[in-house]
Amino acid sequence: MYTALYILGGLIVLIVIVALIAPKTYDVSRTVEIARTKDEVFEYLKSLKKMDQWSPWARKDPNMEKKFSGTDGEVGAVSYWNGNKDVGEGEQEIIKIVDGQRIESELRFLKPWKSTSDCYLQVHDANGKTKVVWGFSGKSKFPMNIMMLFMSMDRMVGKDFETGLTNLKGILEKKKE
Repeated sequence: MYTALYILGGLIVLIVIVALIAPKTYDVSRTVEIARTKDEVFEYLKSLKKMDQWSPWARKDPNMEKKFSGTDGEVGAVSYWNGNKDVGEGEQEIIKIVDGQRIESELRFLKPWKSTSDCYLQVHDANGKTKVVWGFSGKSKFPMNIMMLFMSMDRMVGKDFETGLTNLKGILEKKKE
């Protein structure tokens, strides 16, 4: 009986220690340079509807259910999606726009598990081109933070960000021709 209690107590202490040292936040970002003016790129990026043209997740489930509310490209615009196991269910809401510089969104994932993350698109002048930074950050609550010891959010979504930015570059640079 005492042995079982010591084992149970030891497991609880181990879980508490692991939860304390496990990462509690994540931050993933990728960049690309696009041969278009900053203003042109920024205007394109403000549109949640246009995001479907370059988003890697839109291509993973072209038949996903989509709904939009609010005025696209303005604070308060919301894009809702419900798709296959690769894209899940959730919504993205534009929460702040710094004109010509940055678009901030809140991502609310509903499935496969509930979570909220912050997402941003930022543009900078880069010697006649435009540098786009696509980023995503959030907090990992217990017990998800323990899982982050074994999984990397950067490895999970970084490749998708790279694919999306490559798609974006291709679309915007092709429009120039």
